Amino acid sequence: MAKLTIIKYGDSVLRKKTRNLLLEEINTNNSIIRTLAYNMIDTMQCAEGVGIAAPQVGISLSLCIIKTPQDLSQTLVMINPKITFKNNNKTCCQEGCLSLPGIYEDVNRFSEVICEYINLDCKHCIIEARGLLSRIIQHEVDHLNAKLFIDYLSQCKKLQINKIFKTRKQNGLL
Repeated sequence: MAKLTIIKYGDSVLRKKTRNLLLEEINTNNSIIRTLAYNMIDTMQCAEGVGIAAPQVGISLSLCIIKTPQDLSQTLVMINPKITFKNNNKTCCQEGCLSLPGIYEDVNRFSEVICEYINLDCKHCIIEARGLLSRIIQHEVDHLNAKLFIDYLSQCKKLQINKIFKTRKQNGLL
């Protein structure tokens, strides 16, 4: 498989809502979608990530990859994921993102979610997630909805991060 280029913060594709895949598209283009998914898995693993969404490799489709924390050898390919339930409890934990390398901030997320998605075999799946898995799913689904983890931060923190990335870009570090 091939390692893809990870899109960095500031690229417009990260701020564009993705397009859902139709079942006919998944069936018709299954080998193309599988190849993309496997390439995204390789890219995520090379970057030592726990999740990656299609916009992070420059593709505006509703597809994300999740490495399950309970079994790090298991990876979920989620097509058109939709969070259908969020409990009322939130937890705060430090998050990072492959598209914002070196940036880690505390983010409040729901401690439990239920997510529905389609897998590569066109089967409808439902996953109940708690803890870290819940956090990863929320983070990646946010990417598909044009939202980044820094959107949960204060305006002051966002301005600091913007300044960091502007400096990195000017110095050719992105």
